[in-house]
Amino acid sequence: MTAAAGTKDEAEPIIRFRSVDKHFGPLHVLKGVDLDVRAGAVVVVCGPSGSGKSTLLRCINGLERAQSGTITVMGRTLDDRVLRSADFRAEIGLVFQRFSLYPHMTVLRNLTFAPRKVRGETRAQAEGRARELLERVGLADKIGAYPGELSGGQQQRAAIVRALLMNPRIMLFDEPTSALDPEMIREVLDVMRDLARSGMTMIVVTHEMGFAREVADLVVFMDQGEIVETAPAASFFSHPATERARKFLDKVLHH
Repeated sequence: MTAAAGTKDEAEPIIRFRSVDKHFGPLHVLKGVDLDVRAGAVVVVCGPSGSGKSTLLRCINGLERAQSGTITVMGRTLDDRVLRSADFRAEIGLVFQRFSLYPHMTVLRNLTFAPRKVRGETRAQAEGRARELLERVGLADKIGAYPGELSGGQQQRAAIVRALLMNPRIMLFDEPTSALDPEMIREVLDVMRDLARSGMTMIVVTHEMGFAREVADLVVFMDQGEIVETAPAASFFSHPATERARKFLDKVLHH
């Protein structure tokens, strides 16, 4: 078979870390991190608190800057010029553990604000897509509500829709369920499961090991700023290769 023009690109990871180091003052939070993520993969990053998981995630869209090493995202090596590009940043959706919706705007305004401002969509285009996605996540009846009138789970689902409306190529989730009551966690994870099945490249920092086991293609286990183990979900959960991962799983699964 002859190589098509696009194949090299497809073989290239959509995200690549090489020897990445990050310090916060004397704290060495990422230590020589190497990681490849292929397009369309669902990657779960797990590990004890303070192991560098959120920092790793935030380096992908430039919210944190590494002191050394290189990070390549969608074929572009991250530097000031790339990170100043609104187009580049719009390709990466980020959902935090706090829902970060604007409290003074209705759900519809929250969702359509950036697509109109950054992507230049008309009001009708943006609103049409917002209605469609709200329907998909079970929030069609909340379109005119304000964030304060929604439950935490509803706010988080709206935040996911807001990120999706930018048509990102990559979605980053930073502990998206950790601020939620237990009964709301499922509804947010259900939306994320659907997204994973749609082929979106996703990197998820989470303590939800059931979700990781079911949805992740790859599990990245971090401890003390290092990637200790990277493995397909099935083998990570059935026979972790390192003692540190075994101890961690023992603690979280038999908690």
